[in-house]
Amino acid sequence: MTLDTARTALVVVAHHRADSLTAHMARLATGRLAAAGYQVDVLDLRAEGFDPRMTAADQPDWDDRDKRYSDEVHAHMARMSAADVVIAVFPVYWVGPPALLKGWIDRVWNYGFGYGRSTARLAGKRMLWLGLAGAASDDPIVREMQQALENQLSQGIATYCGFAESSVRLLLDVEGQPQRIDAQGNLVIDDALVGGAREAHYADLDRRAAEFVDAFAAPVPA
Repeated sequence: MTLDTARTALVVVAHHRADSLTAHMARLATGRLAAAGYQVDVLDLRAEGFDPRMTAADQPDWDDRDKRYSDEVHAHMARMSAADVVIAVFPVYWVGPPALLKGWIDRVWNYGFGYGRSTARLAGKRMLWLGLAGAASDDPIVREMQQALENQLSQGIATYCGFAESSVRLLLDVEGQPQRIDAQGNLVIDDALVGGAREAHYADLDRRAAEFVDAFAAPVPA
């Protein structure tokens, strides 16, 4: 497969630290996509200095869907347009995406580009939201977290913007110290994993992330 015919992917990293587990998972996703034959563009929002706060230049004008936004935002729009698939890798904060990712959506998935046209400019693209959460896999909040993220990210954003497919996949227990809310509403934190148990735990997180990305990267049946 040549670069001219390769499928294209945009991996969006939404974390403030390059040494974070989120950044590690983004690198893993990039490697899996490349191995599957994708030409990958990595957009590390913090490393590239993206400011998630809305600006006057990028505020939607409901009377002009062809408004010229800032050069920075148009550059990000071009990178999205060039991608067949988009993977956002992010930590889950308060059962939602961090401000860095939400602000990128606010500024870039903007009126006239992400929505507001009879034929969506993002139509046909596929989206994977890969979230990292500290909640233990047996915490009842996980079901609510999954549903809340699906409602916001898949239904409220990606589907609204014309994506052909959007799914949320969660990596749980990422703190290496399982935590949950008990029946009385108290936060319960287990002992931190150490030694071989810790290594096995993070190896399993890598395995699960690879499975998520590989399933997403597989060709869509005609």
